[in-house]
Amino acid sequence: MSTPSLSAPLAGRTALVTGAASGIGVAVARRMAADGATVLAVDLDEAGVKALAQEVAGIEPVTCDLSDLDAVDALPAEVDVLVNNAGLQHVAPLPEFDPQRFSAILTIMLEAPFRLARRTLPHMYHRGWGRVINISSVHGLRASPFKSAYVAAKHGLEGLSKVIALEGAEHGVTSNCICPAYVRTPLVERQITDQARRHDIDEDEVVDKIMLAPAAVKRLVEPAEVAELAAVLYGPASASISGASLTMDGAWTAH
Repeated sequence: MSTPSLSAPLAGRTALVTGAASGIGVAVARRMAADGATVLAVDLDEAGVKALAQEVAGIEPVTCDLSDLDAVDALPAEVDVLVNNAGLQHVAPLPEFDPQRFSAILTIMLEAPFRLARRTLPHMYHRGWGRVINISSVHGLRASPFKSAYVAAKHGLEGLSKVIALEGAEHGVTSNCICPAYVRTPLVERQITDQARRHDIDEDEVVDKIMLAPAAVKRLVEPAEVAELAAVLYGPASASISGASLTMDGAWTAH
């Protein structure tokens, strides 16, 4: 395969993005398609990924429930760039946290990424090039109360990413995490309601008093900003960036 151009660094390559029907997943899928990739947009929301595919050339919709690990194991294996993005949230104190909900979150946010990496790495190794980009979170590096499953899953994803980086290095494969603070996505919008109820404050106070309180930069991250950082991790300067956790947290972790 010819070397991709700087203007189309993913020309001739295939990418797979989970959680591609909304938020960060949509932004990353759009950016990858613009960079020349054939993008497999994976989501449980069939209508959402089909609408995205109709709108953006180079995107192919794939409907999959990531909690069904047999279905995950049946996803395409010939993938050059894997973006583990799909996630969900549940807010509750530990004594009230539904164990089944906890298990489901870890399945979708940690075991499914493991299964996808296990499935796609042989292709990357064979090609001598591959990129694994894990959409982690500031909660992969820090903790917050009432989010035991989400924090546990993101911390696990951080560790998995580093193992992939170490094993993949000799095969031309890198693996990294992107760790944003709160991103303006449907997942965060739903959290505003949950947090308002949990902390007994108005919803319009949640962003300022809860979400942005630990950050020095008082703004939500936009999905397109995450996509721009992902583009660095598969772009021409990416060969030596591996095993890293790149923060977009407004100096949250600088404390």
